[in-house]
Amino acid sequence: MASEPLPQLHKLVLARHGATAWSVEGRHTGRTDVPLSDEGREEARRLAVLLAPFVFSLVFTSPSSRATETCALAGYGDRAEVDPDLAEWDYGEAEGRTTEELRATRPGWTLWQEGVVGGESAADVGRRADRVIARARAADGDTLCFAHGHLSRVLAARWVGLPPVGGRLVAFDAGSVGVLAYEREVPVIERWNERPR
Repeated sequence: MASEPLPQLHKLVLARHGATAWSVEGRHTGRTDVPLSDEGREEARRLAVLLAPFVFSLVFTSPSSRATETCALAGYGDRAEVDPDLAEWDYGEAEGRTTEELRATRPGWTLWQEGVVGGESAADVGRRADRVIARARAADGDTLCFAHGHLSRVLAARWVGLPPVGGRLVAFDAGSVGVLAYEREVPVIERWNERPR
């Protein structure tokens, strides 16, 4: 008896924008539109090497200029659709501050456990991530998203069925790529935090 062929399951490829002055300093950069640094623009150009083997049916980018410029420099600017769901976590009162600065008044603070005042919760970000995943899973081919560190970490967690705070388990550097895929029909993180050499 022949086995049933596996359904065609497509990949969700995440590209984090290149470095900015704030990302280098470890500042929480949610809705502030901080531009790419010279180093970040070079990282964005080098992403094209990692993305070249794929054929994408959909390309989305966060509305921030650091993401849209990364998208353009990587060679996908003419195809990308801006998706507000890919915006970085709204850090509220933590915006522009480092973890060390925040811990001066809240010892042991982490975004994942304590959250932020005046911004989004992990559950809020998770709902946005779920909408992105639903669009990618409904696509007729692989999907590419240019986005941000924390948002991408939540996307990875939700892809494999973890709660949004599961994103704390996967670091995602500026100018890197992650591939969310399937092993047979099981969602997996196939590759993560890859940077062009």
